[in-house]
Amino acid sequence: MADQWLSNTYLVGDEPGGGAVLIDAGGPVAPLLDAIGEHDLTLSHVLLTHHHHDHVAELGKVLERFGDVEVLAHPAEGEAVIGTTGTIEPGQKLTIGGLEIEAIHTPGHTAGMLNFLVNGSDLYTGDTLFKGSVGGVRAPGSTSYGDLRASVMDTLMALPEEIDVHPGHTDPTTIGAEWEGNAFIRTWRGLDPEGDEPCTVFGDQEATLVLLGADYDGGHKAWIRWPDGRDDIVPGSQVSRSAA
Repeated sequence: MADQWLSNTYLVGDEPGGGAVLIDAGGPVAPLLDAIGEHDLTLSHVLLTHHHHDHVAELGKVLERFGDVEVLAHPAEGEAVIGTTGTIEPGQKLTIGGLEIEAIHTPGHTAGMLNFLVNGSDLYTGDTLFKGSVGGVRAPGSTSYGDLRASVMDTLMALPEEIDVHPGHTDPTTIGAEWEGNAFIRTWRGLDPEGDEPCTVFGDQEATLVLLGADYDGGHKAWIRWPDGRDDIVPGSQVSRSAA
């Protein structure tokens, strides 16, 4: 985990002496590159969930050690990352030794966000779904609240509850745990009520605070509703609970 961003880079291998991939490259990658040698793995791919710096910052270090590795991202993301060698399409599957990896498109946080389902049991969610939280839609390249909600509720929550979830930041979880305990998902399910507290956002913009939920970094993420009825997910630090 990269301390400055709390971001995760994952090394996924099938068995000692077998094949492996890296998922994202935000760093620190050095221990993972060492582990590749220690376990006699053959690194064939770096799979990128999206283009943001905290997920690709140490890609260059990977390429210094493994110059022939394939670096794949969604077509909407790859051009923004120096070092990509190709694209991977939503629904495309890769077979690497004993690993079967499916790319799942989850737009919202970015247009080309991909999650990767490995052997039907382990899901790498980038910045779509976290333990107790969801991705925001205010970062560069984001699309919309509606996309993010659909990606979480219609795509990820349709997966089996026992699947282990490995987010792009901090702690692992499961689909079932998030279905039951994630405040955003519970409210989207209608289990918990929406809030209606007036607030201001980004200093002086009036809105309604629908939900102030936990975020992976110990802070908060806010679901807000603008006066024209549009919903948004913004950093909790940008919300004041005293209306102007």
